Amino acid sequence: MAPDRQTPVVIAIDAGTTGVRARAVFADGRPSISSYQEFPQYFPQPGWVEHDANEIWNAVHATLTDVVPKIDQPIAAIGITNQRETIVAWDKQTGKPFGKAIVWQDRRTAQRCHELESSLPLVRATTGLVLDPYFSATKIEWMINHGNLPSDDRLAFGTIDSWIIWNLTKGSAFVTDATNASRTMLFDIKNMCWSKELCELFKVPMNALPTVVPSSGRCALTAEHTGIPKGIPISGIAGDQQAALFGQACFSVGSSKNTYGTGSFVLMNVGNTCPQPADGMLTTVAWDLGTGSPTYALEGAIFVTGSAIQWLRDGLQIIQHAHEVGPLAQSVTDSGGVVVVPAFTGLGSPWWDPNARGTIIGITRGTTRAHIARAVVESITFQTRDVVDAMASAAAVTVRDMRADGGAAVMDFMLQMQADLLGVDVLRPTELETTAMGAAFLAGLAEGIWPSLDDVAAAWHLERTFRPEPNGGESARYQQWRRAVERSLNWA
Repeated sequence: MAPDRQTPVVIAIDAGTTGVRARAVFADGRPSISSYQEFPQYFPQPGWVEHDANEIWNAVHATLTDVVPKIDQPIAAIGITNQRETIVAWDKQTGKPFGKAIVWQDRRTAQRCHELESSLPLVRATTGLVLDPYFSATKIEWMINHGNLPSDDRLAFGTIDSWIIWNLTKGSAFVTDATNASRTMLFDIKNMCWSKELCELFKVPMNALPTVVPSSGRCALTAEHTGIPKGIPISGIAGDQQAALFGQACFSVGSSKNTYGTGSFVLMNVGNTCPQPADGMLTTVAWDLGTGSPTYALEGAIFVTGSAIQWLRDGLQIIQHAHEVGPLAQSVTDSGGVVVVPAFTGLGSPWWDPNARGTIIGITRGTTRAHIARAVVESITFQTRDVVDAMASAAAVTVRDMRADGGAAVMDFMLQMQADLLGVDVLRPTELETTAMGAAFLAGLAEGIWPSLDDVAAAWHLERTFRPEPNGGESARYQQWRRAVERSLNWA
């Protein structure tokens, strides 16, 4: 049967930490068409991580230019998902960035966060976040203090979604959505607006911040010469982890997912009532469908998981390709007593210690590269258990199962280990790029491509279930992990 040329397609732009993927998602479920382009990271000082915002936009433009000519069907909408907390400053008149973007992994404001400790109750109550350099507010404050920025209406601060939309519309739309705004440490997640009190605390001019729009809903139209035809509605926006939660169809209270990417991020849907701050956990906006009642999530943020595998490849050079880590780790029956705590940029949930540092404990003369590789893979599952235990305690909600996505989710033995450690089923969908799917679903929902959440849920398909094995929890190994974490804390 010939393809239906009238079947609508949604373009998802997935702007991650290391690259951009443009993806054509077809409403009838046929295979996607996608294009990917990496962009550089810059490390000017230890603990500093930067991007060139123009290089990100160039990657967006290049991937769109590659994908769009391959589509015969009408483009119904664009959905955008992005690395969160990364901040760009630019000139509204010229569109040129002021210096480099400061990336979510950057730790340069750790001391400033420590100085603001007395403001933690305000930050927690208003934003659901903790005082940590991970979030955007202290990054913006640093840019203001060190960036020689203008003090007039030309100045714009935005997360990567805002920067992309600004360029797609040639400057006619300066917007962000509630999920990205909720990660800046400047947004009141109960009243769903920028907090005047927090903007004053961080000395951020409110007129330099974008307008906050729903995650699903038409907010702008594309301009010409942007890599995509003029007049295409931009109808979906979400930070990458919230997009993954949506893409995994976690629409009921207690449903949860873990994205095994550069870091790992566990999110649990906690419904339409914003919960009180919980120790070790973040409260965040999961999505806003424009109904006047946003959905909230508890989040555990793990900074280093997949990037620890990159470290094995690029730093220690014990593997040549990331896909080699699974077979290498499985070549030994255990880690030989080795524990790796990959706190390369501090520890996130539930510890929130920017001064923690990477630790390898238990090395003997018999330790091989396979033992270290296995310990790194184990650390991914151990950190996830840390978060899930804290999350279940905070929410008083039992995690029924865990939906897994992201690049490392291809490792069967890791997901089996995860199921054993958590004591719940781990579900892997057929589509692992759920961030892009979430962006497409949000945009398609707004434009009637998927008319309801039930239609979105029907588009989610299970590939495999990993069920916990009897006595598979390895409690002794987990306790050994917790001892190693204690030794990594407050090191720097």
